Amino acid sequence: MLNAFAISALVAVPTALLSCYLVLKGWALMGDAVSHAVLPGIVLAYVFGFPLVVGAFAAGMFTAIATGYLAENSRVKQDTVMGVVFSGMFGLGIVIYVAIAPSIHLDHILFGNMLGVQLADLQLSGAISIIVSILLLAFWKDLMLFTFDPGQARASGLPVGLLHYGLLTILSLTIVATLTATGLILAVGLLIAPGAIAFLIVRSFGRMLAVAVLVCLVAMLGGTYLSFFLDSSPAATIILLLIVIFIGAFLYRTTQNRRAVQTQG
Repeated sequence: MLNAFAISALVAVPTALLSCYLVLKGWALMGDAVSHAVLPGIVLAYVFGFPLVVGAFAAGMFTAIATGYLAENSRVKQDTVMGVVFSGMFGLGIVIYVAIAPSIHLDHILFGNMLGVQLADLQLSGAISIIVSILLLAFWKDLMLFTFDPGQARASGLPVGLLHYGLLTILSLTIVATLTATGLILAVGLLIAPGAIAFLIVRSFGRMLAVAVLVCLVAMLGGTYLSFFLDSSPAATIILLLIVIFIGAFLYRTTQNRRAVQTQG
């Protein structure tokens, strides 16, 4: 449980910060695509004796770059390309997994194994989380402009291409960091829900980052704690808690909007 609490706190910060950019950029499906598509990389890394995180990162980068290339060089819209790429990669991963029957359990890859976290997992997730958090906070103004208006960012002299692929690299690294904690499928919840909740509550980007981190920390630690008493999966409990908070934030914003309309009327 102590290791589960520790890795919850470690991955909460980078996933919350990144979720703000993904939500505002309209890249929510990109997080879903990359999180599903790393499966073949994990299985192939196991086959060739490489660390699983290396395979996951390589597959995530391949998916992100392939999606961007296909979207820019075809008439197909980006969301359609993402659906094709991630479903194809996920299907490939399942086929390879069944063919070689590795000793690693598929449930642990898909849904995580927070109660089985080891010291090496904490060290790896911690290192990635620190690097990702520093990068997102150090370049938050440039990334904010790129997120809101890529055209203005290009006119201002910012390296838009570098920011684009840099954000995709950070996304792949973050998914690798959450691999042990929540697994592939539930990682997408951490990459969307905190930013969406903060977007409903506040109106400035700086506050959005802070609120997203706070919400994610509460959900990660609270979900892990509740799962012990509910005898449920920690990762699934965390995601459900995030959904409950999102519903509360939605009701709060709806109430505030109604009051504003009544005041103006």
